[in-house]
Amino acid sequence: MRGLAGRLSWGLGDQAVSSMTNFAVGLVVARELGVAGFGVFSLAWVTYGVLLNVSRGLATDPLVVRFSGVPADRWRTATARAAGTAVAVGTAFGVLSVAAGLAIGDELGMAFVALGVVAPAMLLQDSWRFAFFAAGRGQHALVNDVVWAAAMVPALLLAAGHGGVWAFVLAWGGSSLLGAGCGWLQSGITPRLGGVLEWLRHHRELGSRYLVENVSNSGASQLRMYGLGAIAGLSEVGALRGAELLLGPFLALLMGVNLVAVPEAARVLRRAPHRLARFCLLLGGGQAVAAAAWGVLLLFAVPDALGRLALDDVWGPASELIVPVTLSVTGAGVVAGATAGLRALGAARRSLRAQLIASAGYLGAGLAGAFAAGAEGASWGSAVAMWCGAAVWWWQLRAALRAHHPEPRTENLTGVTT
Repeated sequence: MRGLAGRLSWGLGDQAVSSMTNFAVGLVVARELGVAGFGVFSLAWVTYGVLLNVSRGLATDPLVVRFSGVPADRWRTATARAAGTAVAVGTAFGVLSVAAGLAIGDELGMAFVALGVVAPAMLLQDSWRFAFFAAGRGQHALVNDVVWAAAMVPALLLAAGHGGVWAFVLAWGGSSLLGAGCGWLQSGITPRLGGVLEWLRHHRELGSRYLVENVSNSGASQLRMYGLGAIAGLSEVGALRGAELLLGPFLALLMGVNLVAVPEAARVLRRAPHRLARFCLLLGGGQAVAAAAWGVLLLFAVPDALGRLALDDVWGPASELIVPVTLSVTGAGVVAGATAGLRALGAARRSLRAQLIASAGYLGAGLAGAFAAGAEGASWGSAVAMWCGAAVWWWQLRAALRAHHPEPRTENLTGVTT
């Protein structure tokens, strides 16, 4: 328990720095560019989210599942190949993004050109974080994110002086180059681009499924935003992203826990497999309760004057979406518990099935809601779909636990031994 508490505290600290930095970037961009400009930035943001999940599915998810707590020499070899895979993914995307941005033109196109330029550094920096947590060295991940955050301050000041969306994308992503270099020095490991094909071949069973799973998750969110923009306009995208931004401090907690959730679930499975169900239940339930508490705080403890000070014109439309967005994030917390369990069990087929069903519902309900009532309809549709998806995830975890423990003495999802 002491070891778990220590690793969890580093995960929370690291994600607090990362998420609060992103939260601050969102506030600055919202105030400087207004609702429409923030909508353009949000499209670049969610596109990067898809890219990040591609990289994690191919590179760092297999690393965390198969190389958490292993001897140092195995971890170093695996990390070099996983980091090289992340750089390769970023480079390939960068070429496509720059080409697409130049073809699109205007402010949106320039934002995608900027994103393509900074993508390799951002993915390399993210890969170091997961590699450090796999090795139980969360303090190194925290230092790495602090370096990125510190570099972002002067970069954002320069971007504010220019005023274009592309300048903020460069400031946000370009400062990750220092974090990527810091991770290189911290680990003493050089990313191996020559090991990418070998890495993908050796981990194709997990990597291919995690890739589809991750992309279906973030892709559904991205397509929902694109669809909302096409149906109701970029201002509605900015409003919905503003509401999600208000959940940023809580998301720091959720993502911080999730950074260490899979490695810890893998440790529980190895040492006390009958306790895995209880661990996942506590993990998901705790995050759901925390999300609900944060939503109540936003509703009743944040005055309009403070909200307008933070988000300016974005506050008004965003504040109307707090309830459905909070319910959606609460459901995501419940899903996180089941996800950790399925990842630890290596049940990639079951987790992929759950994610595809949940993502299809999330996208379909979100777009249906957008047609009916713009950003408000999209947020309510997504909330309903998220909770339906949570039921699917836990059903798959229950089946995976039964398959893993066929003997009569097992622990059910409530933690009761039967």
